[in-house]
Amino acid sequence: SPDEGWQVFTSAQAPDGKCLCTAVIPVQGSCSRDLRSLQLRQLMEKVQNISQSMEVLDLRTFRDLQYVRNTEALMKGLDSRLRVASEGHKSLNARSFQVIPGIPASPDAFRPAHPKKFRFSHSFFFPDLSHRFSLIFSHRCGKLTGVSNPITIRASGSRFGSWMTDTMTPSADSRVWYMDGYYKGRRVLEFRSLTDFVSGQNFVQHLLPHPWAGTGHVVFNGSLYYNKFQSNVAVRYHFRSRSVLVQRSLAGAGYNNTFPYSWGGFSDIDFMVDENGLWAVYTTNQNAGNIVVSRVDPHTLEVLRSWDTGYPKRSAGESFMICGILYVTNSHLAGAKIYFAYYTNTSSYEYTDIPFHNQYSHISMLDYNPRERVLYTWNNGHQVIYNVTLFHVIKT
Repeated sequence: SPDEGWQVFTSAQAPDGKCLCTAVIPVQGSCSRDLRSLQLRQLMEKVQNISQSMEVLDLRTFRDLQYVRNTEALMKGLDSRLRVASEGHKSLNARSFQVIPGIPASPDAFRPAHPKKFRFSHSFFFPDLSHRFSLIFSHRCGKLTGVSNPITIRASGSRFGSWMTDTMTPSADSRVWYMDGYYKGRRVLEFRSLTDFVSGQNFVQHLLPHPWAGTGHVVFNGSLYYNKFQSNVAVRYHFRSRSVLVQRSLAGAGYNNTFPYSWGGFSDIDFMVDENGLWAVYTTNQNAGNIVVSRVDPHTLEVLRSWDTGYPKRSAGESFMICGILYVTNSHLAGAKIYFAYYTNTSSYEYTDIPFHNQYSHISMLDYNPRERVLYTWNNGHQVIYNVTLFHVIKT
């Protein structure tokens, strides 16, 4: 306490304001005070990093728990029907089986050659049910209804840049890629995990053979997709082989700040991945500067299909894809909101009003990761994530 000749040096707090750690040092100076202060400062930095990592973990745990709770009613309904089925298989009919897609519609498919020896069992259905539930939980598509408050992971780099994790690999692969700047960059840092990224340690460097333009890069299944500088060429760089596997021009796509987002930065071509695969967002003279959304083959970079959204790209702050829907913000500055949604499955659009807290007032990269169900953002030299809320109906 101060009465005993000690004073508070520094402290770290959890997001809810509760004190996690407080460090004190002697009031009177000594030869070792500078060393002790340095050691304490390093200790507190580690505590703050741990606190931040715990916050991210807490968010993801809460999100998963929320989803499980939302599916409780579905589980109860299925359990009830299975219980009825187990009590008397004679009452089963084709309609009973239609409740679970994938199970044959006719009960005759489950009727043995000797009915008297047949006894209905829940386990008879479990292999197929397991498959159906794996599909339900892995394809949680829906309409965006909300975006959480931002969580700052790290403050580093210049005002503009891009950072991401792979959108397809197994969850055990937690590597983070970091690309600082938007102009003629070639240096990509690969961190072993999010923890290493926060601390800035344990990374390897990739030097791209072709420099990039903008910040619309994405990592998909072990490859980096990006726009080659001073061209409308899409490049696929494979990390493991450290080589370009393919490059292809996006016909008619503007480049070199011809059709960027409102913040500029050579952001003419923006690659993104959602539950449906790889996309490219750009525009052309033929489309009069309106945003074009194209499905792209991830192996050949061939454009499979394109949609003209009718939304002027220069009026968009940033955009991202979720479940085949393109969401567009109306600004890259403070006060931005998610203002427009284009539905590729119906080739239709609507104007939206989804709040989006732009904490550091300058967004230069915004991408959705379908594996983690979060938005990754580069906001004025800060690497930030957002949780998303999707409204979805599980059809049976």
